[in-house]
Amino acid sequence: MFSRVETLKKRADFLRAARARHTATPGFVLQMRQRTDTAGPVRIGFTCSKKVGNAVARNRAKRRLRALAREVLAEHGRPGCDYVLIGRLEKTATLPFDRMLEDLHAALRKLHGTSA
Repeated sequence: MFSRVETLKKRADFLRAARARHTATPGFVLQMRQRTDTAGPVRIGFTCSKKVGNAVARNRAKRRLRALAREVLAEHGRPGCDYVLIGRLEKTATLPFDRMLEDLHAALRKLHGTSA
């Protein structure tokens, strides 16, 4: 069963997520913010700074982050939460996708406070 997923677009939403809980993995950083509307949709944002590389490298990294989110956050994200995936220098574009999937599952378990 897939829940409704929306994309973060406003800078204020990214700034609120930056002040919330986060965890770092080798391929990306995941930020999670619980909103007041706990029944609202899962919202996801993606960002890569210029440290990641030129426009081609940043776009490639964001494409991989979007693929991760489609595969994992649509099903395992909690309603009423905002998630922001931040690309990391060289790693986001080069790490094996299977490893990034495992890292995202582990990061979600850590942020959600579950062991399963």
